[in-house]
Amino acid sequence: MTTINQMTNPTHTDIQALGEQVSKASEPFTRLKDSMHGVIVGQDNLLHRMFIGLLANGHLLIEGVPGLAKTLAVSSLAKGINTSFQRLQFTPDLLPADLTGTLMYRQDKGEFIVNKGPIFASIILADEINRAPAKVQSALLEAMQERQVTIGSDTFKLPDPFLVLATMNPIEQEGTYPLPEAQVDRFMMKVIVSYPTRDEELEILKRMATTTQTTEVVCVMNPESITNARELIDKIYVDDQIANYIVELVQTTRTPEKVSAELAEFVEYGASPRATLALTLCSKANAFLDGRGYVTPQDVKDLAHDVLRHRIATTYEAEAEGKTSDDIVAAILDFVPVP
Repeated sequence: MTTINQMTNPTHTDIQALGEQVSKASEPFTRLKDSMHGVIVGQDNLLHRMFIGLLANGHLLIEGVPGLAKTLAVSSLAKGINTSFQRLQFTPDLLPADLTGTLMYRQDKGEFIVNKGPIFASIILADEINRAPAKVQSALLEAMQERQVTIGSDTFKLPDPFLVLATMNPIEQEGTYPLPEAQVDRFMMKVIVSYPTRDEELEILKRMATTTQTTEVVCVMNPESITNARELIDKIYVDDQIANYIVELVQTTRTPEKVSAELAEFVEYGASPRATLALTLCSKANAFLDGRGYVTPQDVKDLAHDVLRHRIATTYEAEAEGKTSDDIVAAILDFVPVP
């Protein structure tokens, strides 16, 4: 089947027809968000990025202090799409087999059987991923990349959809194992979770300050709905000007001297081609959630920080000057002309 992106000159009618399909297919996600807001106050940015990760088939690295409803948000997402959920608490004594599973000997049968680990769930919350040693981190990231796990001599496919949301505490660094840059790059987005506003916190108090939780997330779709939505997202139109804009943004992270000599001193190295693909897919998913059959420059700008912040390595000079990768992304967005 030919998609709009494969057409030489898609017409306004083609894009309009696709937009009508997208608008109808995105409605369940609006209902899902409303259902999740029945138990979660605020955190619109986190919920929206979780939907994008689910639709774009990419994993999220979430940075935020404890107590900001990260676990509740992930478990609510699993309930809303009627799929399995596992919370993995990463600790220094964790072993790869604790995630993936192992072979167990059955004495009564005289043979080994496969005991699958908790990684065989559709939605995974990897809590404080940087508290586990490198071997465990690698086991998780390999499963994320390959979408399969090998136990003994057998290889098992992971469920579809399969979404990993790994959390990191930005404050407490004692007893942690930093994720290598090459492994961090495998996450499609890095999402910063902030504190609620005063009004949101007051609403949290009124709604949650009880000894029992009475509100439940209503299931509004199933995993098959996610698969169907992804097929539609692949058809969303990306104009050549938008594609060039995305490539120029990513390329400029590698050549920051084009922006200014000062910015070049702050960047050790820029984003990989994986960032180009991620920014394109996320922009298409963002257009889908907005009910559009085409990507706009604003889609790209809205997701640029989440896609690029963890893929830009800063120098000691940047740390001394108090400059972060978000500052660098902001400067690049200001520099690169918007089509």
